[in-house]
Amino acid sequence: MGLLSDPNRRRALISLLTRLNAPICVVCYMAGVAWFMGLAFEPFTLRTYMSENAMGSTMVEERFPAGERALGTGREFSAHKKKAGGMPVDWLVKTMQSRGLEVFTQRFSRRLPFPDEDKERYMVKGTNVYGILRAPRAPRTEALVLSAPCSPGDDNNQAVGVLLGLAQYFRNQVFWAKDIIFLVNEHDLIGMQAWLEGYHHTNTTGMDWSPLQGRGGSIQAALSLELSSDVVTSLDLVLEGLNGQLPNLDLANLFYAFCQKIGVLCTTQGKLQRNDWDSVSGYSHAVQTMMLMVMKQASGRPWGDHGLFLRYHIEAATIKGINSFRQYKTDATTIGRLLEGMYRKLNNLLERLHQSYFFYLMPSLSHFVSIGYYMPAFGLLALILLLRVSFQPRLLTTYLLTDGVPGVLSVLTPLVISHLTGVALYTLPIHFQEIAVEHFPVSETEAVVLTAIAVYTAGLALPHNTHRLLTGRGTENGWKVLKLVAVLYLAVLLGCTALINFSLGFILALTLVPVAAFVTPDVPKALSAFIMVILSPACTLLFSVFLFQELQEMPVSFLDGWMLYLSVISQGILDHALYGSLVYPLVALLVYPCWLLFWNILFWK
Repeated sequence: MGLLSDPNRRRALISLLTRLNAPICVVCYMAGVAWFMGLAFEPFTLRTYMSENAMGSTMVEERFPAGERALGTGREFSAHKKKAGGMPVDWLVKTMQSRGLEVFTQRFSRRLPFPDEDKERYMVKGTNVYGILRAPRAPRTEALVLSAPCSPGDDNNQAVGVLLGLAQYFRNQVFWAKDIIFLVNEHDLIGMQAWLEGYHHTNTTGMDWSPLQGRGGSIQAALSLELSSDVVTSLDLVLEGLNGQLPNLDLANLFYAFCQKIGVLCTTQGKLQRNDWDSVSGYSHAVQTMMLMVMKQASGRPWGDHGLFLRYHIEAATIKGINSFRQYKTDATTIGRLLEGMYRKLNNLLERLHQSYFFYLMPSLSHFVSIGYYMPAFGLLALILLLRVSFQPRLLTTYLLTDGVPGVLSVLTPLVISHLTGVALYTLPIHFQEIAVEHFPVSETEAVVLTAIAVYTAGLALPHNTHRLLTGRGTENGWKVLKLVAVLYLAVLLGCTALINFSLGFILALTLVPVAAFVTPDVPKALSAFIMVILSPACTLLFSVFLFQELQEMPVSFLDGWMLYLSVISQGILDHALYGSLVYPLVALLVYPCWLLFWNILFWK
């Protein structure tokens, strides 16, 4: 405190920080990256543990015996699905009723803003079927959900069979204190969105659906089951939900505990856990697993049906069966026993899961990184922005007094034009698709993506001297004031983003902070413009697509990667329209305009 209270020492400290500002910023950036990469090193992580006392022990006896019968039911479901050309509603209703459930259906329809070419649909109509097992030993004020999506083709028929097998088995048990809802939803996330909106009497996406005729209690937790075939070598736990939300860590701990008890091979991000953490290959494996989680969370899209439950503060996860070339095999009976054990533990809950973490990263299922460990990595990057503006407190006042109204206009003009470009990027792609289809030989989806790329590129081609449109001149202090405003704007934007979705905020900070820290009109134009384009939001997304494929050990060629990149753009716009994902509006309305401010500074005259 004496150092800061003494005027002479304070001036000396300010002088030192001013002279060493650039080296300190470089050191902070390298330290932030190093801190993040060190998070996957096992000695720096925490071992997972159960925080909820009601689920602290796995000492229940799982007796589910009907795995083969469940697979037979799944094959019967598949045959009726082929015969009906979609969801076999009548057969499913009769089958659930025969198992003693209260069965209800819900019809829904959704017109997409543009065709989803990946799944070949534009107008989506379907029916959800769900059965409720009423709790015999409680006032029926709480509920649990087990869902299995009715996917096209032969996918996930086994999961429906296991769901129906568990429904019949649970019906004969007397210890249930919560309603259990068995849901088969059609058209994956769209059907799940319709059911959740109907269950909670909300309509946030404009979807048409029929009201639910039957409801259980307040949903405490949910699991979604996806099985790719009769042969399952491992079970993968999917946690990432809408807008980067994650379920309470105790739900992941419960899954891992029962996998260890029953002897099921379990993975996260499709990767097995390794014990050789002290080797280079073991550390690299943990880094890849953690970075896959970061990139999935940053995308903001729900990576399973569970992702939409998190919006309603319902802890949920997807359990996905994987059939790989591993020697280990897991049968349907074992999967049923695993789910039985988890639901019996969830049945013991006296309150919602809340004691464990909601913000975390997982380099493996047995270790996690809490928010207190990973936020300093972001803090070191954000510190660079504060260092670049901390010694210019009087610049804005001096500029206003010296330049007056023309000076204010020279700063406001690029601010307004940049944000109008962002509004155009957000609104025009969908609204101009019909015009584009009429004048160019492209489909609606291609028109949306190409319009977005065109608007984005047009933003780069705007008059780089936008500050001169109204004032006719630019001043030396003008670009400094604009940079001060832009850096403060970026600091607030990244800080708010990281609090909601750390992964997205950190990725944006990695690319935008260097631009914000060192761009000036005095640097070499051509080289700096090239670097700025490389670090722009669009190129960051392109690099992320290729990196994601590499981390999944499925590398693609440049042409395939480019097509995947275009698909990711269309899917991001579609996720915003269908489910309310915030990543596309965040990038279009805030991140891209902020980057354009620095682009204007580079070409300031």
